[in-house]
Amino acid sequence: MDDEIYTLAQSGTKNYTEHSIILIGKGSDITNNKTAKSKAQKKIITQTMALSLVDVSKENRVYECTQSYWNTYHCQNRITTSDGKIYGRYCKNRICTICSNIRKAELINKYYPVIKTWEDPHFVTLTAKACSKRVLKRRIDKTIEAFKIINQRLRKRHQRGKGIKIMGIRSLECNYNPEKKTYNPHFHLIVPNKETGEAIVEEWLNLWTYKYARKYAQKNERCYSVESTLIEVIKYGSKIFTEPDLKQKSKGLGTKIYAGALHNILNAMKGHRIFDRFGFNLPKTSETSLSKVQTVIDFDKWVYIPKLRDWRNVNSDEVLSKYVAPAKLQYLLEQCIDKEAC
Repeated sequence: MDDEIYTLAQSGTKNYTEHSIILIGKGSDITNNKTAKSKAQKKIITQTMALSLVDVSKENRVYECTQSYWNTYHCQNRITTSDGKIYGRYCKNRICTICSNIRKAELINKYYPVIKTWEDPHFVTLTAKACSKRVLKRRIDKTIEAFKIINQRLRKRHQRGKGIKIMGIRSLECNYNPEKKTYNPHFHLIVPNKETGEAIVEEWLNLWTYKYARKYAQKNERCYSVESTLIEVIKYGSKIFTEPDLKQKSKGLGTKIYAGALHNILNAMKGHRIFDRFGFNLPKTSETSLSKVQTVIDFDKWVYIPKLRDWRNVNSDEVLSKYVAPAKLQYLLEQCIDKEAC
């Protein structure tokens, strides 16, 4: 997390005051204006989505979620720039597109050096029959519990010399089907080889039985690009944009933000780790995002103005990114948000 602390050092002369600021963290590079524009686009999407989720949480009287959504709305509202980098507080919430992008980069940097050493990495998907909103929380709990049971079984089998050692990374995701109004919690994994994937899939099918899980719906495929597969696995735990008619997806018809469904997913996933590793440890490192502390006197402060859809300098009318949202995105955010909590 990047942070900022303001200090005021005053000399013996009353008319002279030197301003400085303490910046904590590495900051985000914005020397390329494309980066600033990308950040502005994420901010627009996040604020619109957060406001919709506030409305949904109030309508459904799930008030404990409301403050979290407001925190996301205010993420990066006030920022500081210095020497081509941007600093500010992050909400770290799952629905924040700014924070999720940072989280994705951090996880890639952590896990890619390990996974690229695996001889034959495979991409595994574990899924079961979709469910309704009424049982979504229970289904997610059972999905996570099922994976814990599988992990324990295969570890004990290996300890007894009757099976292979399993390891990998796993990410929990949940999709929403707007046609059937159903939810599909499922896992994405990367494992070191095909045999590990086969063992996990077999145990998954045995646990869920034929009534809930079919073999053809599972996946165990070789990773031809480890980096792109890793991005797939660690991506955000629920899709923000969903096609209203899944059968028309290939025709490029309009997408929607199903805020009501997203609220249900976030509420059901509360308290669970979305991303985790199993069977191995990461190399120890002392480096953290808070390791760098610096005091600077050359800086600018900015405040996000929703009407401008940009950050404005507190000492002038200058805006930071000069981003203009394309008409398609504006239409989506203004006309295509579904707040029905189905």
